[in-house]
Amino acid sequence: MTRPSSSSRSSSRSSSSRSPQRAAAAPRCAPRSAERGRAVTRLCAPSELLQRPNTCESSTGRFVAVESAMSDDHEDQMGADAGPQRETTGVLLSPVLEHSEWSCLRLVYQITRSGSLEILQRVEGKSFDKPLWSSQEPSDSWIISSMDLQNNTEPYRVVFEGKPGQSAGSSVAIFEIHISPGYCLECDFEESHLCGYNNQWNANVNWYVGGGGGVYNNMPNDHTYNNKTGHLMYVDSVYAKTFKEVAKLVSPMTTVPMSGCLSFQYQRSEERGNLFSVYTRDRLGQYQELWRAGQDTQGDWSGTLGEWIPVQVDLKAPYSIEVVFEVSFNSPRGGRVAVDDISFSPEFCSTDTEPTFDPSIANCDFESGLCRYTQDTLTGSSWRRVSVKPNIFRNGDHTTGAGSFLLAHSRLSPRSGYVSHLIGPTLPGNMKYCLRFYFSLRGFNQTERALVVYLQHQNGSQEKIWTQGEKSRGIWIATDVTFQISQPAKVVFVSTCRSFWDCGSVALDDITVSLGDCELTAGSLSTSLPGHCDFEAGLCGYTQDKQSDVADWERRRGPTPTSYTGPRGDHTTGIGYYLHMEASPLLPGQSVRLLSRPLRGSWGPQCLRFYYHMYGSGTGQLSVHLDKDGGDALLWQRSGEQSIAWLRATVEYQCDSQHQARVVFEATRGSSVRSDIAIDDIILESGPCP
Repeated sequence: MTRPSSSSRSSSRSSSSRSPQRAAAAPRCAPRSAERGRAVTRLCAPSELLQRPNTCESSTGRFVAVESAMSDDHEDQMGADAGPQRETTGVLLSPVLEHSEWSCLRLVYQITRSGSLEILQRVEGKSFDKPLWSSQEPSDSWIISSMDLQNNTEPYRVVFEGKPGQSAGSSVAIFEIHISPGYCLECDFEESHLCGYNNQWNANVNWYVGGGGGVYNNMPNDHTYNNKTGHLMYVDSVYAKTFKEVAKLVSPMTTVPMSGCLSFQYQRSEERGNLFSVYTRDRLGQYQELWRAGQDTQGDWSGTLGEWIPVQVDLKAPYSIEVVFEVSFNSPRGGRVAVDDISFSPEFCSTDTEPTFDPSIANCDFESGLCRYTQDTLTGSSWRRVSVKPNIFRNGDHTTGAGSFLLAHSRLSPRSGYVSHLIGPTLPGNMKYCLRFYFSLRGFNQTERALVVYLQHQNGSQEKIWTQGEKSRGIWIATDVTFQISQPAKVVFVSTCRSFWDCGSVALDDITVSLGDCELTAGSLSTSLPGHCDFEAGLCGYTQDKQSDVADWERRRGPTPTSYTGPRGDHTTGIGYYLHMEASPLLPGQSVRLLSRPLRGSWGPQCLRFYYHMYGSGTGQLSVHLDKDGGDALLWQRSGEQSIAWLRATVEYQCDSQHQARVVFEATRGSSVRSDIAIDDIILESGPCP
């Protein structure tokens, strides 16, 4: 949808219900070409421009862009056998911002052909920027995106990082940057960008922009200004052709957890001919109803104008959601519905509303006991809390490799079996949860009853939500279980053994519970912060040292090729990826080095945590260095065989300069091929280690 000029804005926004082509379109503002762009008063010139992108302008406006260095002719000449090309990156820095209150950043951008755009928050003294939003979706027109900026006590900058793809004609462009106080959900529909709200297109019924002093006088006054020149959103049944025609007005996707009171104003005519509801919709497309209009007594707008009706509804969004205003009609005489002045407050609408439940009360790593878990010893034997010191025969716990975990096999005699129950704390109803835990089975012949997870309801009934179907090969396996309950319930872990000859051991560790579907909440480390990497999707910005070593770290899943050395699975999930040094092609004393991305110089303590695996009779050495100013400072080192388990390393170090540095992981081959060394789940953070 082309951005209207100032002179045409009123007429285009006061579109009649008889002009469906003028419905509120998806959040797009202007075409890509500069000739059709339009200068706007909210165009923010960045205070700094690194690796300066092109600034394109014309008689009608300007935008900034970073473009692929390859032309179509050059691409044809390179051919299919060309090697990798140098990546082009454009970086914009905002002025220093001091926002003690919640703000909303709106961005008008376009990715042409291929590329990526990432928005980050940079705080002085932090080694890494905090990701706020990113996109890799190309489009043929300008797109509006919104992201919430939480209140921050420290000054910060917003970083805009664009990377065009390597194909010819690829580019990333920014047309408008707009930061305003308040939440991105809020809107009075007075601005042409409609705060990023968009109409989900329907062939017959759609949401339109009303008001603006147009010629259609049967429009009600808007709520913001209470006159004909203000703007509102409305939907009309006049073009409804089939039963239950549906129109959807969709908010921007929230980008941070939030809870509070959602407020809006609405008018509705012919209440028997339409159904007006408000839902939340998550990234998986799952809906949850927040509110539904009742049988209001209002006349048709063509007669006496109805009054605006205020609505307040509690909103709890621990993960990203859209708010959907949905109207359905059953005939062309279903009337109209209007909405205006959507707002949000971090305080709940009612003082009786319970605060958002903190599911972390059900988390436990068993390092200091059973946390809030209990055992039902009346129905059988109990789970035992055990710990295993690092050794080369028996796996340790998942948390540190040397800590505590639960074991269900107890002390069996050949004539006995057991049933072990571990009961979690009560979880409130009317919510969806994600349960994650790690388990390890050994020696079970009948695994379907080795470990089962139930929901124990208040009436005493049990509902099975997960069962183990195959052996885990003696390694820690991560399991995610999504479940929804209408009434309070408890999670129960049950291990059953009918006789000594059918059973082995069942181990359990690192139970966590979060709100929402596991597909939304159980993300990997590599998608969170730049200093985190679990190697599930690649190297996360880490690079191989091509100058100081003779080989590379290898990304692998499952066991390493050489027997009696290396891990049998990764630490993150047991079935994912890790990095390892394959000793077979190396000579004793040769090494491989992995470099972190440059750490922005910052004063004060810094924390590095990672997991390492050093198992094998000929294991050499693993060391961690800080490479700065051309010299290496040793931070941590281990030599020789350590354990058959993944072990956690915690390294706190002090930065004494503002110069950039890199963290280096160096593995050195030992005396024999049984010298594989592996690393996984790296976390680099500013501040002291917890």
